[in-house]
Amino acid sequence: MSGVLGVIPARLGSTRLPRKPLVPLLGTPLIAWVVDRVAEMRVLDRVVVATDSVEVVEVCAQRGATAVLTDPGHPSGTDRIAEVARMPGFEEFEVLVNIQGDEPLIDPGHVAAAVDLIVAGGWQLGTCAVPLRSRDELRDPSRVKVVRAEAGRALYFSRAPIPLKRDGEPTPEDFKGGAFLRHLGLYSYRREALMRWVDLPPSPLEQLERLEQLRPLEAGMDMGVAIVDEAEGGVDTPADVERMERRLRELGEGPRT
Repeated sequence: MSGVLGVIPARLGSTRLPRKPLVPLLGTPLIAWVVDRVAEMRVLDRVVVATDSVEVVEVCAQRGATAVLTDPGHPSGTDRIAEVARMPGFEEFEVLVNIQGDEPLIDPGHVAAAVDLIVAGGWQLGTCAVPLRSRDELRDPSRVKVVRAEAGRALYFSRAPIPLKRDGEPTPEDFKGGAFLRHLGLYSYRREALMRWVDLPPSPLEQLERLEQLRPLEAGMDMGVAIVDEAEGGVDTPADVERMERRLRELGEGPRT
């Protein structure tokens, strides 16, 4: 086995933004922006969209992208990745990358960093984080925080403000020190680690925090965390659609055919 497979989960049944993969950005479906962006990433040997929708498959086909139908009942993107990994034609890939289907401006450097954790770093699992900038970000439960060891191993993920500074509030200098990190929803997996992850039952901390990445940590699996530059963010709400369209225009982008 060899090679790196990028998998883009694209579930149609989003609650905060109905039919999210097909929501238009400057007249082009969101998933089309993502597949166009990811297709340019040389770190990936192949890319496939994993979806529960024939409509998404058809949009991807129009872009010349590969898409496969997966079980609509998957509880997480990781389960959807594992189903793809078991499909004929994808069993030869040793490293798989879970690339969010709602980030049209995902940074190629972030994907490369996640892959490097597996290929060069020897970790079972990998992910990325960016430095938190303020106390408000630290306290925001919608921003998942991660604490990592000095060597890069993930110690814990939480919606709570971690780590806690025992003597007072974090200062601007504290935020520059690298201890306060926001997790990005980008994962890389060694094949056998991915299969072990999805075969494990939901763990107690995972169920409390509603964070699937706690499951492998509770099982003793190692996950490396790469610190990367700030991310553009994803599209989860109607307000995000407006923000992303403004950002795309700023970058000189227009409707895509």
